[in-house]
Amino acid sequence: MKKILFSLCILGAVTAFAQNEHPENAKMKPEMTEFWDPEVVVVTPAESNSNAPSDAIILFDGTSESFTQNWTNKKEEVPEWVVAENCVTVAKGKGEIKSKMAFEDFQLHIEWRTPAEVDPESKSQGRGNSGIFLQERYELQVLDNYNNRTYRNGQAGSFYKQHPTSG
Repeated sequence: MKKILFSLCILGAVTAFAQNEHPENAKMKPEMTEFWDPEVVVVTPAESNSNAPSDAIILFDGTSESFTQNWTNKKEEVPEWVVAENCVTVAKGKGEIKSKMAFEDFQLHIEWRTPAEVDPESKSQGRGNSGIFLQERYELQVLDNYNNRTYRNGQAGSFYKQHPTSG
């Protein structure tokens, strides 16, 4: 029993010593943090605001065909949202929509607008409030913030109540 206890004490001392070594004494070389493969794919930027970058997966191109092809509701049915004038509009009471494709590593580009006629009495979160849910966990806030004060981590572009916008 004494040998086991002594061995554990020695092991604990070695572990404590190893944890107390200072990392600044280690010789770090630049190549230790350089990853060369796989090589980054070259992305051709959009020529104008109406074109998408070369690597983009377009989930809505303004047509009802692209909407029904790429989007579903929680029941895996065709969503009952309105597609008109190159826009898709939330249909009140018809629930959320989600893309049929799943993404892990992505850049998100969205274009959105709030209702043209806003109730002048609507304030804070009551003005064009919506969101884009990522990984069924995080909400990227979509909200009419123009001359509309609301809490910082509830502004358009924030991760709702988790991280404010940088601007």
